[in-house]
Amino acid sequence: MTAEPSRSHSRVFLSVVLAMGMGLGVRLGCAPAEGPGPDAPPARARAAPPETAGVAAHQPAPRAERPWTPPTFTERQGERDEMVRVIRDGYGLRDEAVLKAMGTVPRHEFVPSAYAAQAYADHPLPTVHGQTISQPYIVAEMTRQLRLQGGEKVLEVGTGSGYQAAVLTHFTTQVYTIEIIKPLADSAAERLKRLGYRVVQVRCGDGFFGWPEAAPFDAIMVTFTVDKVPEALLAQLKPGGRMVVPVADTDATEWLTVVEKPSAGEVTSHRLFPVRFVPLLREDPSRR
Repeated sequence: MTAEPSRSHSRVFLSVVLAMGMGLGVRLGCAPAEGPGPDAPPARARAAPPETAGVAAHQPAPRAERPWTPPTFTERQGERDEMVRVIRDGYGLRDEAVLKAMGTVPRHEFVPSAYAAQAYADHPLPTVHGQTISQPYIVAEMTRQLRLQGGEKVLEVGTGSGYQAAVLTHFTTQVYTIEIIKPLADSAAERLKRLGYRVVQVRCGDGFFGWPEAAPFDAIMVTFTVDKVPEALLAQLKPGGRMVVPVADTDATEWLTVVEKPSAGEVTSHRLFPVRFVPLLREDPSRR
């Protein structure tokens, strides 16, 4: 998926961005998906209705005896520092908590070995099944737009390799992430566990339905383009919560959009800048 900010914007919006989302599995195995579907521009297919509303059964996160803190890594720290410098100085993102998280998570662990040398470059990278790991700036900006203060319950739709979910653990231990492509969900769960991000909960299923058992969420991040914000996700957003989601306009322009659900009054949304993501999948292409 690509995200291409408009040329008329500042440098923040000049770069061509491919984006997608990313998560630990307490429960692997994927229920069948429901509704239209896959890869990119082609028409969306439909799959048989799921037995459990498109998602696997939820199990609560294990509780640690001590306060949990994200793991730290020293390998390739210099490259992470340079990546952070580009995000800060090149794009003007100054949120120190976000920059610290980006400078800590070992991005090279979340990309295929064939692209490991490019892990910290200022562009997205391919993963598997036609998906990508987002450009570092886009990961940072979407994280910043959630305005997390610490301890919130966050839902990510589109686990991918698990990178975005790992970044979110620097703000909260309540990270729920859902991925429809079973091989991605399985590998992300195993990777997050191996690297020490054990507080992340991964579900394999249709993100269109969200994660009702764990709702409501203080924040929701969607890493696929939608034509309209799914009602199920909006219903699972807590009053006072925020959602960051790419939304396609009638002319097919996709906008990174912030949706706010006030405690009283109507839901509001505002556009940030044009991007291009792969559409929200409604079936698992690996099962074809």
